Amino acid sequence: MQSASEQPPAPPEHAYPAHWEADVVLRDGGTARIRPITADDADRLVSFYEQVSDESKYYRFFAPYPRLSAKDVHRFTHHDFVDRVGLAATVGGEFIATVRYDRIDERGLPASAPADEAEVAFLVQDAHQGRGVASALLEHIAAVARERDIRRFAAEVLPANTKMIKVFTDAGYTQKRSFEDGSVRLHLDLEPTDRSLAVQRAREQRAEARSVQRLLTPRSVAVVGAGRAPGGVGRTVLRNLLGAGFTGRVYAVNAALTGETELDGVPAHPSVGAIGEPVDLAVVAVPAERVPEAVADCGEHGVRGLVVLSAGYAESGAAGRERQRELVRQARSYGMRIIGPNAFGIINTADDVRLNASLAPQMPGAGRIGLFTQSGAIGIALLAGLHRRGAGLSSFISAGNRADVSGNDFLQHWYDDPGTDVVLLYLESIGNPRKFTRLARRTAAVKPVVVVKGARHSGSAPPGHRVPVTRIPHATVSALLRQAGVIRVDTVTELVDAGLLLAAQPLPAGPRVAILGNSESLGLLTYDACLTEGLRPLRPLDLTTAAVPADFRDALAAALADETSDAVVVNAIPWVGEDGATEFGDGEVLAAALREAVASAPAPTKPVVVVHVEMGGLAEALAAATSTRPTAPERGAGPGPGPVGARPAGPGPEGPGSGPRSAGSAVGVGTGLAAPADRAPGDPTPTASPSRAAAPGPGHPSAPGAASAARGDSGTTSAVPSGPAVPSGPVPQAAIPAYPAAERAVRALAEAVRYGQWRRQAADPGRVPEYEDIDEAGAAALIEGVLGADAVDARGVTLDAEEAGALLARYGITVLPTLPAPGPDAAVAAAARLGYPVALKTTAPHLRHRPDLGGVRLDLAGEEQLRTAYSEVTEVLGKPEELQPVVQAMVPRGVDTVVRAAIDPAVGAVLSFGLSGAASELLGDTAHRLVPATDRDVAELVRSLRTAPLLFGWRGSAPVDTPALEELLLRVSRLVDDHPEVVAVSLEPVVVAPRGLSVLGATVRLAPPAPRTDLGPRSLPRY
Repeated sequence: MQSASEQPPAPPEHAYPAHWEADVVLRDGGTARIRPITADDADRLVSFYEQVSDESKYYRFFAPYPRLSAKDVHRFTHHDFVDRVGLAATVGGEFIATVRYDRIDERGLPASAPADEAEVAFLVQDAHQGRGVASALLEHIAAVARERDIRRFAAEVLPANTKMIKVFTDAGYTQKRSFEDGSVRLHLDLEPTDRSLAVQRAREQRAEARSVQRLLTPRSVAVVGAGRAPGGVGRTVLRNLLGAGFTGRVYAVNAALTGETELDGVPAHPSVGAIGEPVDLAVVAVPAERVPEAVADCGEHGVRGLVVLSAGYAESGAAGRERQRELVRQARSYGMRIIGPNAFGIINTADDVRLNASLAPQMPGAGRIGLFTQSGAIGIALLAGLHRRGAGLSSFISAGNRADVSGNDFLQHWYDDPGTDVVLLYLESIGNPRKFTRLARRTAAVKPVVVVKGARHSGSAPPGHRVPVTRIPHATVSALLRQAGVIRVDTVTELVDAGLLLAAQPLPAGPRVAILGNSESLGLLTYDACLTEGLRPLRPLDLTTAAVPADFRDALAAALADETSDAVVVNAIPWVGEDGATEFGDGEVLAAALREAVASAPAPTKPVVVVHVEMGGLAEALAAATSTRPTAPERGAGPGPGPVGARPAGPGPEGPGSGPRSAGSAVGVGTGLAAPADRAPGDPTPTASPSRAAAPGPGHPSAPGAASAARGDSGTTSAVPSGPAVPSGPVPQAAIPAYPAAERAVRALAEAVRYGQWRRQAADPGRVPEYEDIDEAGAAALIEGVLGADAVDARGVTLDAEEAGALLARYGITVLPTLPAPGPDAAVAAAARLGYPVALKTTAPHLRHRPDLGGVRLDLAGEEQLRTAYSEVTEVLGKPEELQPVVQAMVPRGVDTVVRAAIDPAVGAVLSFGLSGAASELLGDTAHRLVPATDRDVAELVRSLRTAPLLFGWRGSAPVDTPALEELLLRVSRLVDDHPEVVAVSLEPVVVAPRGLSVLGATVRLAPPAPRTDLGPRSLPRY
């Protein structure tokens, strides 16, 4: 190890590497900025070192080292950014940790390239140890070293410095360890491994989940911008916080509140700094021009996170975009994360938090659904819709411009949040689709993720949203999301419909659906809807219009016990009395009968949904039965809020069961919404967090607040007395979701069936086969030779036919030879080389792959036929130099298909398959999978086309060789995955015969690969 005072020669000057700067989320959820150390950092370095303990200094330099000399400061702040590099982690502009490497030779002496080893050393301020700072710095310094052609790190660590040893050993890199001269000598290979990538992503998940948890579970909240006068955004949020019964401390902050000591019964201060106590979360509701001052006030006094409701940012134009960038930079410099700007707010219904830091006037009932939206208006609609249908939430976030915290962060949180069983997302843009797909796939493996995407067809992101440009159509993105297990719906109504079913019912084991009810016509509509959605309905059971609730109970109980069905749809219409009058008063009786049937089932293994038409009494009973709990007691001077969009705040019935109801609702079995029953076998059962243990979600055996506590004997909602919620009523079981139309119920059920099937298949995702004849090194050399040529366009190059064939051959893909035919004699010579029969084709761009225009002549058995065909084609379509005719040998007849792969900057490598021809193109009948594709992926890819029956013997034709087709798809996937320089491959047509296949045409494009941000060190999106 070199001594700290050793002064090397002055390094040569190199440009400052700005691309090494990054914001990272640390283990505790706070943020830090990582950047290169420069000569301007001398004072910061000295100040940092003075705050490090003597023990940490000893561990760094192996001897007492109380202060840095001038030579030390010069050495540690002057780098060439190649052989000597230093990085610092900063918060509030000050250093909290440093790391540096020095390139060394095999003797451990300073060296330059081609030496590929470097000595690395860390120093972390004691107050910030344990936050994961060193682990984050190691990821970034390793990425820098790889960029500078350094392949190994060496480090000397004292045996007593166990924390630093753990940083190295836990990183997941291949390493060697030895004990020399009283110190531990570590050598790390810096090539990423599966384990290092897994470690990195696990740390990312924990850190980002913790950053969200800090926002959702603050112990204290300051509302910055709460004014004296009633109304206004800040005052509204303050009253909503108090009305929800927030369990922590609340402060009102406004520069104008210099004389007041209280506002709405809480302490009032002119600034956050004047509070004098720790503040975890600040809700900022001041004009945009005053936000920087408020952010600085918060950052300088230790606030952990911000909810910025203020508008006037990227949604307002270029000046607003720059204002938004500066907001993010400023907040991150203090280690704070931001929801917003232009946000609607956040809600956490856990009983030990009860946070309503939003503009929603009513706190939703507690439940098991996590809801994220990018639109305040849609957020209001979803809150109101879920409330009317009796569904409760675990948390709600409306992120506005999502300049910092996004849906990805909340997926990280909800993935292992025991209080959330279903995730609902309304997205208008996806800032990092590659990461979103990865996180959604992991989350969907343990709980449903339902997404509705706005701005699907505009071709541009909503104002204020930063998103990468994508070249693939929206339908392709949707297909890839479904591959990741995401339940993709088209409307917010379908989002709620699916969420209600998934939150309350077990996943169906298959597509078989039992249908019963008192309307034959409604049963037939349900039957048709099932067929439309790809389900397998059984013959509907008509109970006739004379059926009474007991008949429904017995029929449902029998259907639940019947092993020939996987789900049950109950249809109900008003029944007619003996005098011909329509009966509306038996809705509650029917609801009770259905609950009794479900409760009598030995285990909740089948989902049950109800379709009701004009059953007003039933709808009321369904909504009231799912009331989750009474409203919390009021705090402060403000009265409790009223239902969303229903009436002004004031005394009266405030329980979630009050207010107007929609036709769709949920039948409460027992008294409340239940946690989703019966996950797939082998699924982990999450343990209760402290917040959820204190207040179990509806459906938990100890859930507080039964519907009967909020309802009188007549079944109508009654006023709830002030005071804490007291558990009462029978033990709640599951809830039965109800829908006003058969199509809506069946569509939600079909999504549950498809998701359940995906879950079962996800347990065995398949494998990426190894093929012994693949020459990966040979392909790499060919690619390097092409891209390394001086004349190559930096944007990429399309290989000629010979080069494309040679590259594909390295991966075992043979392209049928094609010989040019500029004249009839050349065509005859080409045919003689290939052997008859042959095909004559035009390859001009406007005629390529268009046999319907007459530019393709097949089965030419001899020279005479070939010359005749050549003459006819050139007479009708144009001169040979325009048509660019070619000759190919004939191949066995089969089905013409197209195989493509392409790199999209937004979603990564995509493998596509379809049948060749205008009809398939017109219908958009193309299937897609992400690369690398497994054997299961390509089998599904081939069978997912609407025209797939043509491959499997449609109308008596011979089935084609689908195993050969699947192998071709796997080989193309491997080529694109192994070589990111291959940015596009098109094989067209691929003729798949009953035995084997033939690739008749191939186009390959190469380009320098774009950086893979998902494989680099952890970092937040750049601003």
